[in-house]
Amino acid sequence: MTEHLAVPGGTIAYDLTGDGPLVVLAHGMGDSRRSYRFVVPALVAAGYRVANVDIRGCGDSSAEWSGYSRTGIAGDLVAVVRHLGGPAVIVGQSISGGAATIAAATAPELVAGVVEIAPFTRKQSVDVVGLLRNRRHRSATVQLGRVMAAGSLAGWLAYLDIAYPTKPADWAEERAHIEAVLSRPGRMAALTGMTKTTPADAGARLPEVRQPVLVIEGAADPDWADPRAEGERVVTDLPDGLGEVAVIDGAGHYPHAETPDAVLALVLPFLGRTLATADGTTGA
Repeated sequence: MTEHLAVPGGTIAYDLTGDGPLVVLAHGMGDSRRSYRFVVPALVAAGYRVANVDIRGCGDSSAEWSGYSRTGIAGDLVAVVRHLGGPAVIVGQSISGGAATIAAATAPELVAGVVEIAPFTRKQSVDVVGLLRNRRHRSATVQLGRVMAAGSLAGWLAYLDIAYPTKPADWAEERAHIEAVLSRPGRMAALTGMTKTTPADAGARLPEVRQPVLVIEGAADPDWADPRAEGERVVTDLPDGLGEVAVIDGAGHYPHAETPDAVLALVLPFLGRTLATADGTTGA
């Protein structure tokens, strides 16, 4: 059953499943909590209480907000953890990876650890050489530019076809669902607003994080010419010894939907270590 939490500026929708230490899942822009559909059952079976969130502007959460920054999304996630009773590990993908970083820095008593999947957590710069040499990176950047400049739904769908080099078995159905949701009033405006935000607010908070951080990258993620290098830059900006990077071969920007077993093989041991440290128990 979907629940709704009122926060400043709107409402946040989430599904709560299972019992045990809390894990909060947050997806990327233009997506919904359905992106974790292959991961949630295994987390629940491993003994975790899972809150699968629609971030602001997405899914069943409110469409219209005053802003879509990572700082704003982080405030929503902290509110969810506080409402449900933490501490929690926050798993954030893409824009929500940066938001999870901010949540950890601002509410260390509520956030026991962070998993960042294909995260935009640092201020980005144009990789001219990478664009010239990497066709997939170039093609994805062009389609994202269409979304940013003109709010193009066709551009977003074309980007997704590139960003999912390994298609889930239900991809045709899921792609149609994403298109239907983004056709609702206000949804493309929210997505366009997210494309215009900067990860600089998240990058500025990386040195303040004191919790363990796992960064998961897809080796074929077209958002970067070198996804591993981006993940390593995130870890470098954290205090020494807190972060680790794992790269999944064949995965693009959505490893949790493309290669869920590989993601779970990384996340479950991290949850066992991290949440055991936070409250003396383990769900793994």
